[in-house]
Amino acid sequence: MFRTALRNVLAHKARLLMTVLAVMLGVAFVSGTLVFTNTISDAYQKSSAKGFDQVDVAVQAKYQDSEGDKVGRTPDLTRALLEKAQKVPGAASATGVVTGFTALAGKDGKLVGGDWQSAGGNYWGAKDARYPLVSGHAPHGKGEVLLDSETAKRAGYKVGDTVRLSVDGPVLTPTVAGIFTTDDGNVAAGGSLTLFDTPTAQALFGKKGTYDEIDVKAAAGTSQSALKAELDKALPTQLVETTTGKQLADDQAKAIAESMSGLKQALLVFAGIALFVGTFIIANTFTMLVAQRTRELALLRAVGASRRQVTRSVLIEAFAVGTVAGVTGLAAGIGIGAGLRSLLGSFGASVPDGPLVISPGTVVAALAVGILITMLAAWLPGRRAAKIPPVAAMSSVHAKATTKSLVLRNTFGALFAAAGVAVVLSATTMSADSAQGPMGIGAVLLIIGVFILTPLLSRPLIAAASPVLRAFGVSGKLARQNSVRNPRRTAATASALMIGLTLITGMMVMAGSLQTAIDKMASSAIRADYVVSMANRSPLSPDVAKKLATTDVVTASSPLRSAPSRIGGKTEFLTGVDGASIAKLTDLKVDDGSFTVSGTRVVVDKDRAKKNDWTPGSHFTAHFEDGKAQQLTVAGVYEGNDMINGIMLDNQVLTPHLKDPADMQVMVKTAGGTSEATKTELAKVLGTNPAIKIQDKKDISNDVAKMFSTMLNMLYGLLGMAVIVAVLGVINTLAMSVFERSQEIGMLRAIGLDRKAVKRMVRLESLVISLFGGVLGIGLGVFFGWAAGQLLGTKMPTYELVLPWGRMAVFLLLAGAVGILAALWPARRAAKLNMLSAIKAE
Repeated sequence: MFRTALRNVLAHKARLLMTVLAVMLGVAFVSGTLVFTNTISDAYQKSSAKGFDQVDVAVQAKYQDSEGDKVGRTPDLTRALLEKAQKVPGAASATGVVTGFTALAGKDGKLVGGDWQSAGGNYWGAKDARYPLVSGHAPHGKGEVLLDSETAKRAGYKVGDTVRLSVDGPVLTPTVAGIFTTDDGNVAAGGSLTLFDTPTAQALFGKKGTYDEIDVKAAAGTSQSALKAELDKALPTQLVETTTGKQLADDQAKAIAESMSGLKQALLVFAGIALFVGTFIIANTFTMLVAQRTRELALLRAVGASRRQVTRSVLIEAFAVGTVAGVTGLAAGIGIGAGLRSLLGSFGASVPDGPLVISPGTVVAALAVGILITMLAAWLPGRRAAKIPPVAAMSSVHAKATTKSLVLRNTFGALFAAAGVAVVLSATTMSADSAQGPMGIGAVLLIIGVFILTPLLSRPLIAAASPVLRAFGVSGKLARQNSVRNPRRTAATASALMIGLTLITGMMVMAGSLQTAIDKMASSAIRADYVVSMANRSPLSPDVAKKLATTDVVTASSPLRSAPSRIGGKTEFLTGVDGASIAKLTDLKVDDGSFTVSGTRVVVDKDRAKKNDWTPGSHFTAHFEDGKAQQLTVAGVYEGNDMINGIMLDNQVLTPHLKDPADMQVMVKTAGGTSEATKTELAKVLGTNPAIKIQDKKDISNDVAKMFSTMLNMLYGLLGMAVIVAVLGVINTLAMSVFERSQEIGMLRAIGLDRKAVKRMVRLESLVISLFGGVLGIGLGVFFGWAAGQLLGTKMPTYELVLPWGRMAVFLLLAGAVGILAALWPARRAAKLNMLSAIKAE
């Protein structure tokens, strides 16, 4: 039986090619994902580990939790603590570390390093071992900075050049005093690092006389653990905590691995989808191969082969196919992993240098996935083949499914589909947090139910296309009949395409609806013409709001200043605003009272008012970070949203209690409304600062739209793998169907059907099957998009379902195009059949 199975694989290698390709693509996706994520993770871990070479023990401030009316805070790491750490036994030196956001402009005026990767820090003393200088000297005063060598190379800066940069808003123009090298993973990933002398860094980052961290270097012969023990004895452990450099490196490696695991899981999900779609092709292929070899298998049974041996022979064939697919998929996956790494560079993202990582786990996973998926998908066709009695197989009476089996299949399908719909509808009534699990389970049940019911659904849906097919004459009629001749085969072929389109359509519906909701939120909640903020959303200096307020074109402005407080024993964040201007800059619906922010009169959003049982006239006491308290009065209750919510009070009341006032954004109303000229003038007032964003409502919506577009394009690309696998399935099914119907096609040619008509018949059959899968996929996608939207609607009042009819029509046309393209080779092959040879074929 083993020799028979291998002979069958070699005899049908052309027919198994598409199956090998389908499985290979899924395996390549899995192995490529593992190679890519392992390579990136390993490169970052090694790079970050180098960054801790100069750190034996790090001293960090321990956050003091809120308690009673006391606002939680992080204690300061002072010069006195640093000197104390430096004097402990076993310590060679101690370095104060200061960090913050620093936006550096290139010579073209654009931000270097991206919104989130532009960092700043301090250079310690005359020679800092963390940052070896390659040219120039240590910075002195506000007028000098150091640049990392990678940034200087990218931006074209050298020692002596003047650069433009910003920390929290105002533009600075220091001179490049030197260039240094660093193992900082942020720089290796394409970011920038700008260093100031320590007093300047402390002043710019709002940490006068304090540090973010104190790094202690051990003396020769002192271990990290011994130094840590000495520091724990000498320093106030209730205010600070100590960590060895090795532990910091391990924690960093763990954090990198965790951050990569999310990407790995997401990519593996899409790989799983492609493999799931591939199982339809495998099952279809082996079902058709078994059907074509019915008499051969019957003869084996007649000469003594047991049912188990017949099943085993089919599984041996599947094992051979899976092994070939696994090996070729692994090789392709290694190429994909290397290609993805190179692709990151083309998008401007740098990755630390390191070798391509191909772990034993990746090799085992690739082979296991290829072999197991193929054997599992082939098991059912093999089992069916073994159950056919030899005499029945010889006369082919087994060919059609019994009425009982079809009724049983439809019953199960209806139960699964009904359960899926019920669970999904039930989930739409739950809260967004608790509904995710049930929603996922319901979606899986419904997809399984629809898949089981697809043979039943194929007849009425394909029959609906009859009027169109009649226009193609005999070819159209034959195409319709061939499409419904074997509903199970049609179902398996169409379902592969259905799954990909279901996911793509569902995501598209959700993204379009979310974008519309955000547009409405921005237009309905904001009257301001512009919103000014830092590029990375870090706090703005209060000087920005002051400059804007004194500009001639600005008629009203208000900074939004956030600060923690304790109210009723709970932490609540207060939003400080300009009380006289905020009503002119927002358009929030007031449910009760008036929108009055003045003195101690505040407004609160509806959710907080309900939670605290506040109404207009209610009084409560807010305890600020400086330890002082103030009684506040609720003037009104408004409907908040994701952009504007919380407790608003006048900055004149809030600011005196803040140690370092900073604004999250500034809202601006101008005399002439929005225009490029006004935007340019505001930018000039702020020094044409690349670190600052000046956005109107359309810009805010476009930012969100860009995020959704990027996400959708990535998802389309990933799901495109599943669609490619589905196309291979259509080609495979049609090619094997043509082979199976060789005698029939020969007879049709003999009675007058020309080659052109034969080609048209096969193409129309493929088109009908593909459109059938497209209709099911788009329909399910819309349902899932609506259901997910119901959950989002509970958190976003402006959310409403938006159906992208144009894109759905494009998807349906693409499904049709897939069908036509997939039929090119099978149709050509059918037309080239020799009619006499085909008629004689068994």
